[in-house]
Amino acid sequence: MPPHRHALLPFAVALAGVGFLSLMDAFMKDAALLIGAYTATLLRAFIGAALIAPIWLARGARMPSRSVWRLHWIRGVVSAFMALTFFFALTRLPLAEAIALSFIAPLIALFLARVLLGEVISRAAIGASGLGFAGTLVIVGGRIGQGQFDSCMALGVASLFLSAVLYAYNFIVIRQQAQVAGPLEIATFHSGIGGLVLLTLAPFLWTPPSADALAPLLAAGALTVAGSLSIAWAYARAEASALVPTEYSGFVWASIFGWLFFREALTWPTLAGTALIVAGCWLAARPARTSAIPAV
Repeated sequence: MPPHRHALLPFAVALAGVGFLSLMDAFMKDAALLIGAYTATLLRAFIGAALIAPIWLARGARMPSRSVWRLHWIRGVVSAFMALTFFFALTRLPLAEAIALSFIAPLIALFLARVLLGEVISRAAIGASGLGFAGTLVIVGGRIGQGQFDSCMALGVASLFLSAVLYAYNFIVIRQQAQVAGPLEIATFHSGIGGLVLLTLAPFLWTPPSADALAPLLAAGALTVAGSLSIAWAYARAEASALVPTEYSGFVWASIFGWLFFREALTWPTLAGTALIVAGCWLAARPARTSAIPAV
């Protein structure tokens, strides 16, 4: 294979992985609208575990140590509620807007890394956060200006922001996990523990699933595994800085799938707000050129 084609392959696989996960979001929105966000999220977790665990076992799985178990449990708890709040938000917001607002998670992660890992916050990160915040105001303000921001949508935005905070903390845990466990092990315990955590809420939130929700749930489970493995494969073969831009293709995918699945129109405030958020993420990802701001 020519060198340039070899270099482009991880980028293409990462792009496909983001597409798989965006399509998964569309199927999950469909399922959540049919049977509720909780039931759909719980079943997706167990379907994902059932699909990935046999692959992990077939590749010579070993049970993790106590310290690794702790990381798996922490991420399982965090990701369980991260997914539940995100998929609930999808039932209240257009798919593209939800994806756009979720892009603030990397910016939140910068500040969590300072608090939890002692990393230094650069001046660029402060400016990036300002752009990200401005972007969210543009998106939400566009809805208010159109008279479409009711209590139902406000609940969706609040749920989305909570999911973004949990996703940001999820970044921190993933960074720790990746140093002590492989992608298949991480994916297996991520889905399995997440499902067990959500199962504790079944007496309060469970609703019997309808037959027409089975197909989108199975599709969502398979796409979750395909997307996660594709991204893990790509990031193992190329630098993260080269692949980060593929994450923002999720907005394009979401816009396409939102229209195809739900006939959701794309608005100019959403486009403008997304541009500001992505610009903030790009600014934060650049190598620091100015002195860092020490924590007080």
